[in-house]
Amino acid sequence: MTSFHIGPAVADAFPDTRIALVTATGLRGREPWPGTVAAMAELEQRLADGSWRPADETDPRIEAWHTAYRSFGTNPRRVRPSVDALGRRLAKRGTLPRINPAVDSYNTVSVRHALPAGAFDLDRVSGDVEIRHADGSETFTPLGEPGTVEHPGPGEVVYADAVGVLTRHWNHRDAHRTRVTEDSAQVVFALETLHATDDGRLLETAAEELRGLLLPHSARTRVSYLSPAQPHVTV
Repeated sequence: MTSFHIGPAVADAFPDTRIALVTATGLRGREPWPGTVAAMAELEQRLADGSWRPADETDPRIEAWHTAYRSFGTNPRRVRPSVDALGRRLAKRGTLPRINPAVDSYNTVSVRHALPAGAFDLDRVSGDVEIRHADGSETFTPLGEPGTVEHPGPGEVVYADAVGVLTRHWNHRDAHRTRVTEDSAQVVFALETLHATDDGRLLETAAEELRGLLLPHSARTRVSYLSPAQPHVTV
């Protein structure tokens, strides 16, 4: 079992934070996922026919993350929140990236609802995970760059386990070590909002939508919620 925690300083700085943790065990990433394929195609078609566009930085959901990034010293126009970067890519290219079914599922839900999302292979996580400010001594190896070692700046909000940092700039980029692949069998997906008062229902809708895409390809799924009022959750 892995516990997720919001550190007290992060809870104080971002008191309206709420994070949905969608856990899937017995995940079967090498079989066809027609539901995810259809969800991606439907979103791309809506973009093509002009009935929908991804949220941009003028949207309050994205703007909130830009403000948060600036508060811990990150320029959000150089280092963009994941959902902002994904939405810009989709708007420019007209298609979502195809990585693997689990990743494709959370990317689709993320950009549809303008909520940042990420995932960790729980078999590669060491100890518990805390959302906290970095102290500058931690190490981070970016996804897709196994030979690179970075050191998050002091004060930067990160997800970190006992070994190192799992995400930089809160949700900008995931670590290579805990990446989700077709062979990942135990995965926790995170969907995040900084404005739970306004977007709490949206977060719940997105979490259930993601769970629905995972259900046919998992032995078990569950949804838990992390917030300053409930700062500890075991998945």
